[in-house]
Amino acid sequence: MARPIKETPILYGAEARQFEMRMMNPEPVSKERREAINRDYEFMRTRCVNCSF
Repeated sequence: MARPIKETPILYGAEARQFEMRMMNPEPVSKERREAINRDYEFMRTRCVNCSF
């Protein structure tokens, strides 16, 4: 039997502010990196047997 999933911890103070700032201002991804991610995605998508999307 699977173990129960623990609750997600709540962030407070400086950690919460840092997390919020990182979510509002994500690091930019280079065009080459984005193309590599899309290439990898397409490769895995073609290898998927029972994909429904």
